[in-house]
Amino acid sequence: MAKIVALANQKGGVGKTTTAINITSALSKMGQKTLLIDFDSQCNATSGLGFAHEEIESSIYDVLLGDQDISNVVLRVESSGVFIAPSSRDMAGAEVELAGMISREMCLKRKLAAVSDDYAFIIIDCPPSLGLLTINALAAADSIIMPIQCEYYALEGLTQLLDTVKLVRENINWGLIIEGILMTMWDYRTNLSRQVVDEVTSFFPNEIYRTVIPRNVKLSEAPGFGKDIFSYDPLCSGAKAYMEAGREFLSRNGIIIDDSNVERAEEQKRMTYICHDGNILKQQME
Repeated sequence: MAKIVALANQKGGVGKTTTAINITSALSKMGQKTLLIDFDSQCNATSGLGFAHEEIESSIYDVLLGDQDISNVVLRVESSGVFIAPSSRDMAGAEVELAGMISREMCLKRKLAAVSDDYAFIIIDCPPSLGLLTINALAAADSIIMPIQCEYYALEGLTQLLDTVKLVRENINWGLIIEGILMTMWDYRTNLSRQVVDEVTSFFPNEIYRTVIPRNVKLSEAPGFGKDIFSYDPLCSGAKAYMEAGREFLSRNGIIIDDSNVERAEEQKRMTYICHDGNILKQQME
C-alpha cells in the first residue's frame, strides 16, 4: 500500500507547493511511482506542472464531492513521469459543501483507498489553512512533512500546526506521525536563517531534515514554465537540494538508493546541504 504524506503549513509562502512538486519529481526520478494530489483551490501544483485550468475536465473536487473515481482524474507529466490528481477552482467551495456531510473528515481517506495499491507514495499538497480540507488530508495521511521558511514569522505558526496534528491524532487518525520538518528559503548571507534552523533543531532534533532548501531563483522561475526544477534546470542548487531531500525522505522510509557511479555519489555527498554549517552551503553556492 502507498504511504500517504501530507505537506502542510497554514502559513502561505513557505515553499510548500514547490516542495510538493519537486519532492514528487525527485521520488519519481529515483524509481518510486508517486502520485501528487493538488488539494488547494489555488491550483498552483496543477499549473506548476504545466496543466492549464481550462484544460482540466475532472479534478480532485469531482472525486471528493462527486462520484468520479480518482484513477479517472489522474494526469501524467510526460517529461518527468509525475502523476498528479489536479485541482480546480471549485475547491474554493469544498469546505462549505463538506460541512454538512456525515464523517466529513474522512472523505479523502475513503477515496484514496481505491488507488492505494497503485503507488509507492501519495503526496498531498494541502491548502495554506487549517480548515476541513487540511483536516481531510491529515486524516488520510500516514505522516506529515512541514515546510518551514527560514524566517522568524514562520516559527509562530508551527505551534498552531502541531496543536492541530495533536488533535487529529487524538480524535481521527491515531497513527499520524511527523515525517519531518524541511527548512526552505535558506539564505546563507543572513544570521537569521541560521538562528531559525538552530531554534527548530533544538526543539525537534529528530524530525528536522539534514537537507535544507536554499533560496534559488530557478525554483521561482520553474512553475512559470510549467516544469519541475529537474526539467527546468537540473544543475541548479535548488534541484540538487531537492534531489538530496528526496534521498533523505527515502532513507527515512528504509529505502536506500544505490549509486553505482562512485563519482556521482561523491558529488551528491558534496552537494548535501547541512543545516548546521552555513559555510559549507556558502562554498557550494558560490
